[in-house]
Amino acid sequence: MQHEAPSSALFGHQIFNDLIRDAEFAGIALLAGLGLLVLIGLAALISRVLSGVSRRAFQLAGRPEWADGLARHHVFRNIGFALPLLAILSNLPMLAIEPKLANLLTRLFTSAGVVFIFLALIGVLRTWEDVYSSGPRARTRSIKGYVELARILLWAVCTILVVSVMMDRSPLLMLSGLGALSAVLLLVFKDTLLSLVASTQMSNYDMLRLGDWIEMPQAGADGFVIDMALHTVKVQNWDKTVTTIPTYKLFSESFRNWRHMFESGGRRIKRNLRIDASTVRFLTDAEIHELRRYALIRDYLDGKQVELEEANRGLGELTEVPVNRRRLTNIGTFRAYAKAYIERHPEIRDDMLMIVRMMEPQSEGIPIEVYCFTNNTAWVEYERIQGDIFDHLLAVLPEFFLRLYQAPSGSDLSRLR
Repeated sequence: MQHEAPSSALFGHQIFNDLIRDAEFAGIALLAGLGLLVLIGLAALISRVLSGVSRRAFQLAGRPEWADGLARHHVFRNIGFALPLLAILSNLPMLAIEPKLANLLTRLFTSAGVVFIFLALIGVLRTWEDVYSSGPRARTRSIKGYVELARILLWAVCTILVVSVMMDRSPLLMLSGLGALSAVLLLVFKDTLLSLVASTQMSNYDMLRLGDWIEMPQAGADGFVIDMALHTVKVQNWDKTVTTIPTYKLFSESFRNWRHMFESGGRRIKRNLRIDASTVRFLTDAEIHELRRYALIRDYLDGKQVELEEANRGLGELTEVPVNRRRLTNIGTFRAYAKAYIERHPEIRDDMLMIVRMMEPQSEGIPIEVYCFTNNTAWVEYERIQGDIFDHLLAVLPEFFLRLYQAPSGSDLSRLR
């Protein structure tokens, strides 16, 4: 019985110490919670004040979109968190706390302040990108790749600073350590470096712009460029699908850009009419007289008749044999008519190349190629103009005693029975 009293006293003292320790932890937790609430309140107040001041300043400067962008990307909110943290850091030595705890809090608050500052800088970059994208210059040049590269660099610097602060080491030592790992970093960031070089070169040589129509069969792309980032370029195809192409492939591989065609103001027509070779022959005088009714080739026929008469007059008695005489052919006269027709067409560029030529005869007929440029580059209008031209040429073909080549069909074979 004499040993029970000291044992009870020790047990009671331990309980009292536990209660005090719990009270200390509870007090610390309560202070931390109150500090967090104060920090959030100060951040909201600073953010509101900065937002109002900047909005008024940008409105006076005639750039209200900057104020909207900075608020949308939480620049003011991040600054609002960073400023109270810096204020706490400056007053932390005045608090009566243990050195180890003060050192830990200093590192934590410094790291948090650095993160919020870099978040604010990244928000400024994104705001600049949005403002630039809404302007007319964004239609020809995209800065998205450069902004993404700047964001990567900012995050890298932020990570180095945070790690150096938490480890209590100089950032220069961290950078020297990264230099030793340069081979690994080059391997990890290979695509980023290739994309950076490709983006820079394409921008310098003006190889690609937003809104360009490009064709890249090896990537399955045929449509308009809708987005240019650091690593990828997005192309919306004509079937409304989207093809994503790595940026460095656009620099290392070939693709067709139709932008210069639109800038020239002329879109090329290059299409063949295949003439049945069995219908090609010389024209008689009566047929030539009948063709003179067409105003487009009247001057051609008159000039050609004078030229042929002079040439045949020099042959003398040899003109008695028809083969020796120079004569007009129906296919040559048709070429002259087609050339005169496109020359007088109001929607064909007369300052660009126009030619109607006969190409090498093939088993599918004799190709007559029409080569010219329309004065409207829009796809729908281009197809309309091209269709009108060939509608007329196909319809007028029998007037020159010619027939379009067509492979025999089932109905043709059934007539032979």
